[in-house]
Amino acid sequence: MPTKETPAEIEAVFDRLWPILRSITGAGVRRTHDILGELLPLTRIEVPTGTEVLDWVVPQEWAVREAYVVDPTGRRILDVADNNLHLLNYSIPFHGTVDRAELDRHLHSLPDQPDAIPYVTSYYQPRWGFCLSHHQRQSLPEGDYRVVIDSRLFDGSMTLSEAVLPGETSDEVLISTYTCHPSMANNELSGPLACAFLYRRLAQLPRRRLTYRFVFLPETIGAITYLHLHGEHLKRHTVAGYVVTCVGDGGAFTLKRSERGDSLADRAAVHCLKTLSPDAHTVQDWFPTGSDERQYCSPGFRLPVATLTRSQFGHYPQYHTSLDNKDMMSFDGMVGTVDMLLAFCRALDSNRVWRSTKPFGEPFLSRYQLVPTLSDPRAFTNQEMLALRWILSQADGSRDLLAVAERSNLECTLLADQAEVLERVGLLARN
Repeated sequence: MPTKETPAEIEAVFDRLWPILRSITGAGVRRTHDILGELLPLTRIEVPTGTEVLDWVVPQEWAVREAYVVDPTGRRILDVADNNLHLLNYSIPFHGTVDRAELDRHLHSLPDQPDAIPYVTSYYQPRWGFCLSHHQRQSLPEGDYRVVIDSRLFDGSMTLSEAVLPGETSDEVLISTYTCHPSMANNELSGPLACAFLYRRLAQLPRRRLTYRFVFLPETIGAITYLHLHGEHLKRHTVAGYVVTCVGDGGAFTLKRSERGDSLADRAAVHCLKTLSPDAHTVQDWFPTGSDERQYCSPGFRLPVATLTRSQFGHYPQYHTSLDNKDMMSFDGMVGTVDMLLAFCRALDSNRVWRSTKPFGEPFLSRYQLVPTLSDPRAFTNQEMLALRWILSQADGSRDLLAVAERSNLECTLLADQAEVLERVGLLARN
């Protein structure tokens, strides 16, 4: 079995990534990919500003030197150096003095969560602004405020990265996550970290039938751009895929099915969740809001891509606020996330259609040293023997291993191991 990462190892990488100011473009994204690139061999893709990608256009690159407000007493407040979320993401530059009423028109807070700083963006419409807790907003005195936003928008590029782990076939599993949110723990860093450590585990396997394609990109515009570049390849080769996000809080897993609903990705994930976490998971049908599964499952592509979360995006109170911080994270739970993703991949990798070479009646198993010649009442509860008999009973060349797993309630990897035993003695053939 692959060597597991430790919770402390994941936490150490988290701590390096946490302070970085990220957006859909810029140096923060590149720095993030540099750090992740220490865990897996990422290939960088830079897409120039102005590139038309499907119905979208790659925006200008954004950079920030400093941004803050000086209140009437001369005190610096809302400093992006104190919290990345204080600055409206993609804020245009602004230098000037404004009164309290004018400043308020450029402030964003959450009255229903008065202690939280909201995460607010304006990628595609020029605005300047700041975000703050509602309590702080209400406490701002009347008077003049000096505003400094030393940012710039310029023709540069948008950064995407990929890593392809080859297998014995050209059939691919797509693993997609995003790297564009500043100072978000569960909603940002949990996904890239889980995917990076999953790559490391998969790379240790002695054999991989399938090829695994990992992509790290800005949400929405990044997936759209990747589909613009590689969509036809993905349509030909992707047999399953998962968007991985919000997997760091240690709660029960939530699977959002692909648009198809019964794709190989859905079947493998549902099987693993039922067998490995039977009392602590939720399976949801497809809905058209969410993360990058919207792009992969759009009508022109219809890729078999499902989404794995724990507490789902938009459904926990800390979402898109400063409360989605390290306190939310369970690094033991992160190891469990990698365990579950690896189980998905192993179920997919082992899924084959088998055909019995002796389909007329049950084979004489003791001839092949597969059962003892002395009867044993425990044979009816022995899991390996149950798996072996289930496979033989279903191996008519029409059912894949996941179908056998679904019917038998046995783990797909257990069935796969017994299928290989039967193949070695000549009782099964690959269809």
